[in-house]
Amino acid sequence: MPDVRLASPQGKWILFTTVLGSSMALLDSTVVNVALPRIGRDLDADLAALQWTINAYMLTLAGLILLGGALGDRFGRRRVFVIGVLWFAAASLLCGIAPNAEFLIAARALQGVGGALLTPGSLAIIQASFHADDRSRAVGLWSGFGGVGAAVGPFVGGWLVDGPGWRWVFLLNVPLALLCAPIAVRHVPESGDGRAHTRFDVLGAVLGALALALVTYALIEARAGSLVVVLTAVLGVAAAVVFVLVERRRADPMMPTDIFASRQFTAVNLVTLCVYAAFGGFFFLAALQLQVVVGYSALGAGTALLPTTALMLLFSARSGALADRIGPRIPLTVGPLLCAAGMLLMLRVGPDASYLADVLPALLVLGLGMVTLVAPLTATVLGSVDTARAGLASGINNAAARAAGLIAVAALPLIAGMGEEAYRSPGAFDDAFGRAMMVCAGVLVVGAVVAFATVRTPPADCRRPECRTHGSVTAPPLEGVRARKRLA
Repeated sequence: MPDVRLASPQGKWILFTTVLGSSMALLDSTVVNVALPRIGRDLDADLAALQWTINAYMLTLAGLILLGGALGDRFGRRRVFVIGVLWFAAASLLCGIAPNAEFLIAARALQGVGGALLTPGSLAIIQASFHADDRSRAVGLWSGFGGVGAAVGPFVGGWLVDGPGWRWVFLLNVPLALLCAPIAVRHVPESGDGRAHTRFDVLGAVLGALALALVTYALIEARAGSLVVVLTAVLGVAAAVVFVLVERRRADPMMPTDIFASRQFTAVNLVTLCVYAAFGGFFFLAALQLQVVVGYSALGAGTALLPTTALMLLFSARSGALADRIGPRIPLTVGPLLCAAGMLLMLRVGPDASYLADVLPALLVLGLGMVTLVAPLTATVLGSVDTARAGLASGINNAAARAAGLIAVAALPLIAGMGEEAYRSPGAFDDAFGRAMMVCAGVLVVGAVVAFATVRTPPADCRRPECRTHGSVTAPPLEGVRARKRLA
């Protein structure tokens, strides 16, 4: 039985190293957005290359995060966590010295692999290490400090871009990892899941990642309209179909399809796809809009976007408590509508926009919508399946959110009519940004309609979220890792 007490020196070191490790992966999901204009200028990259700079990371992270949790259960959570931290550091170093856009994109894909290894392990270590009386508080501190990291990340990223340069957004991970890994080796007890099976669903992981990669490539390169793009799209859809068939027939699938027999679970994941597709597209384009069109520096853009994360950090726990009292249907309907209103308010953000009169009101409304929906979304996912499968449900929901953001970053510039050089032309980018915000708002309205029509209050005895405080804008919190016994 785990017996480390939170107040002990070992308990403090465990909390410190898991927060530090998970924060590195969390920050790289958001901080890089503010560096994109400078990366594009320094590496002479077109818009497609900037899309891949975001999506290469999200692709491997979303495709392998479930497998990463399974590897930790089987081979030891501390071991896989440390490997993930060091892998992430090595890939960050490659990003920092990238001589061209192609090299940077490949290194970002490697970064995502490291993130998939360390992200599920950080929470699993806390759940497996601390005494039962301290575990809830430890998880709360872990999620709270992670939220603080998410809040300051764009600010720090902007400062680095304007100061030492965009390469330090990646190079900073190296000393952080060299601090994190030895502490984990020295102070974190090894743990695993004795029930873990002997086989891994590597085929399922490969097929899932391949389907996402092919579809993403087809969407980003669709402007060319070539036969290669069409064939890639067809192969991507085929890979997705094969993935589903394989998962249905395997004895120990990475994503058991029978979990979708729960109508509530399926419905909430549809809402998740809508919501996080809009969020992914918004934060990718908003950082560019503020710099390319409004004229902000990278630091100014990063600081300008802080209100959304700050509101989530301050009020997500209260939102979850409110949803416990009134049920999730209203929050999951009102939240996306508020977010849609916030994105429509972003239509006022153009040349010479005032921060207080134009930018801030839009971000406050968007942030209130995110506060309203994120915590109830997590609670409803956990409550829609048996308690024993809550960890699996959370992992699938987290992966679905990241995949939705990945597809949005690939598809939204195409839908909005952005050309390859759009981000170098303030006028052209501003016009396309307005169209993109309307698309995002429409997707959020669809999510609200789905939630209103399908979401019901979970049973009173269902699994409740442990991560009450939340600051990430890229995915819902990963919950209940110890319960994910069928992934290995």
